[in-house]
Amino acid sequence: MIRRHSATLRGLLMLTDGILAAVVLVGLSVLRFGDDWARWWRQIISDPVALLVVFSAGWVLALALNGLYRPRARWSMRSEAVDLLRATGLMAIATFAVLFWFKLPDVSRLFLLILFPTMFVVAVATRATLRLAFRQMRTRGMNGRYVLVVGAGPRGQAFATTMEQHRELGLKVVGFLDDDKTYADGTRWPWLGRLADTERIIQEEIVDEVAICLPFSQWQYVDSIAHVAEEAGKIVRVPMDVLEHPFAAGKVEELDGTPVYSLVTGPDRAVALIVKRVADVVLASVGLVLLSPFLALVGLAIRRGDGGPVLFRQTRVGLHGRPFEILKFRSMAIDAEERLADLEAENEIEGHAFKVTDDPRITPLGRKLRRYSIDELPQLWNVLRGEMSLVGPRPPLADEVSGYDLWHRRRLSMKPGITGLWQVRQRRESAFDKWVEDDLEYIDRWSLWLDLQILARTIPAALEGR
Repeated sequence: MIRRHSATLRGLLMLTDGILAAVVLVGLSVLRFGDDWARWWRQIISDPVALLVVFSAGWVLALALNGLYRPRARWSMRSEAVDLLRATGLMAIATFAVLFWFKLPDVSRLFLLILFPTMFVVAVATRATLRLAFRQMRTRGMNGRYVLVVGAGPRGQAFATTMEQHRELGLKVVGFLDDDKTYADGTRWPWLGRLADTERIIQEEIVDEVAICLPFSQWQYVDSIAHVAEEAGKIVRVPMDVLEHPFAAGKVEELDGTPVYSLVTGPDRAVALIVKRVADVVLASVGLVLLSPFLALVGLAIRRGDGGPVLFRQTRVGLHGRPFEILKFRSMAIDAEERLADLEAENEIEGHAFKVTDDPRITPLGRKLRRYSIDELPQLWNVLRGEMSLVGPRPPLADEVSGYDLWHRRRLSMKPGITGLWQVRQRRESAFDKWVEDDLEYIDRWSLWLDLQILARTIPAALEGR
């Protein structure tokens, strides 16, 4: 439930912004030019409807370019208003540039001078209202993010308190890291370990963000801790009141008047990620509906085979270490899990994964299901629930993750998928590190076009049993 609704909410916000932009344009046109406003616009532009679409899309783009659809909510209404002001200015400049380029001098300048301040006011009011709604949703545990605070002294405690007081941000402190355990005594958050334990704690706990609140006397540790967190794909926050030297890149946000330096690993691709989530929902829904008769027949065949359960359920590790229950058609004998220890010596993978080509636990029907990847189809339900995506790194077992090196964990920084880059490359690679390299290449190169390419290559590969 924690992150399942995030992309959907952002998509609704974009749609709302676009609709409101059109409403404002039409409403001001009616006030300025009367009920016959459309005829007035046709004297300048042949198709007023196209004007509404282009104007709405331009406004959404201006908001997106100013980071107003980022995966992380702004930490204060003030900082969001500043970015909205920048977006309004960008939209105004772009509009005047278009008017000049296409030589449209008949557009009322007074109308435009009223239009853009109104857009700004409406946008601020919309986001203020949404903040109230987000507060209610996050109170119920939706769209939350877990923060590890490094430094349990006065700065760390004050920052942790401030973050959780802003319930609309959905930030939950998982605990402190500090060389002096006594600092955390008496607080409502646990002491999780020393500064040297940063890598271990990031691996063991569900952590989305790391807030570095060390005192000046320990500032020499900041760079190394930030590097460890970024290497694992975490967001790093540093309150500016303890910032003595700049980082190479980052963004300044604000929390209760305190500037916070934010280091976000990878490019800001919120708009494309929203489209990815929408595509996941649409394609998974269509797939489940169209394939439902076939899925029912497969389930019946499995049931008639040995009388065991149709579905195999197993706990896997998802985005940033969140556990979830993956679904597959059962392709192995009922006692497959109990027989796993007997086969570990035959593992063909060098590293934190398990694979045996001729696994004796696989049933005759299961071998056919696996050859054509039919056993993976129930994971469309995991996609619909928001636990997985159609394309992404494969979700590992918790035991495998416990043995990961730090750089392996960055593969958990993107939602796991049914198929991925290394699957369609059809490599018979026995080294787990090579698998991870493909996953990280996918994360670093990710785009909607890359997802489409992988899906296009997955379908024929599955049908041909490759």
